[in-house]
Amino acid sequence: MKILVTGGAGFIGSNLSDKLLELGHEVHILDNMFSGKQENIPANAVFHKLDIIEPATAELLKNERFEVIFHHAAQMDVRKSVEDPGFDARVNIVGTLNLLETAVHAGLKKFIFASSGGTVYGEQDYFPADENHPKQPLSPYGITKLTAEYYLYYYHKQFGLPYVALRYANVFGPRQNPHGEAGVVAIFCNKFLGKQQPVINGEGKQTRDYVFISDVVNANIAALNPNITGSYNVGTGIETDVNTIYSSLNALLGTGEPATHGPAKPGEQLRSVLSVSKLNKETGWSPEITFLEGIEITANWFRDKHTK
Repeated sequence: MKILVTGGAGFIGSNLSDKLLELGHEVHILDNMFSGKQENIPANAVFHKLDIIEPATAELLKNERFEVIFHHAAQMDVRKSVEDPGFDARVNIVGTLNLLETAVHAGLKKFIFASSGGTVYGEQDYFPADENHPKQPLSPYGITKLTAEYYLYYYHKQFGLPYVALRYANVFGPRQNPHGEAGVVAIFCNKFLGKQQPVINGEGKQTRDYVFISDVVNANIAALNPNITGSYNVGTGIETDVNTIYSSLNALLGTGEPATHGPAKPGEQLRSVLSVSKLNKETGWSPEITFLEGIEITANWFRDKHTK
């Protein structure tokens, strides 16, 4: 198939592009390179340096007539979304609409969207959260992701466009950016390798559902299934706290020094974990890489990158 991956020079998008090429698809990558990296772009992919909010992107979709779009381009920093909710909305809502409004009239067969399980549910009422959990986002970022899902539902009902919104848990693995909006695994790897002491916010008992990048890529491939449409969680159903991440990475990369704790972040969510039974039941997908396996793979990747 002829496939467009927006944000394909980033962490998740580039790993997905590699897999799509491996499966024999024609892959085009669209990225404005604000946070994407040239080294992440596969040699066999067609690269378009564009922003999703540019009129030129609409022209590209009209001319190329992609069969599938995997939409990963986004403003993904929760803190930045709080500081500048207008910019967050322009990228994550208007940018998504720019793709949808053009592609739906250009023969698109499926739109697969990277949503966010942790932020659209907010503080959970029960654990793990399934797809029917109340949606109570506590950041502009979470609001824009949920809004984009509502637009996808509209285009599905109004124009018959099949879609899948994948609500990711906390994704980690090789190529994750250890700066900016990075996750704690990448940040700690970078700190340990730079001979700096990572600082844990608060007591370190806050938990998240950490899912390895290869499992997320496989979930995206599963979303190509023509028989599924709608929103699906992508995680492990297992909670891991920050203290466990520290001790695991300290054993692999650190000096064995005990953890340093700083002030807790005001308003930080204490628990987040997703049920993935819906995606498993409808496609057979399930996570294959355990947290400890993923941590070791990730630590080795950061170590190799650091020594080059």
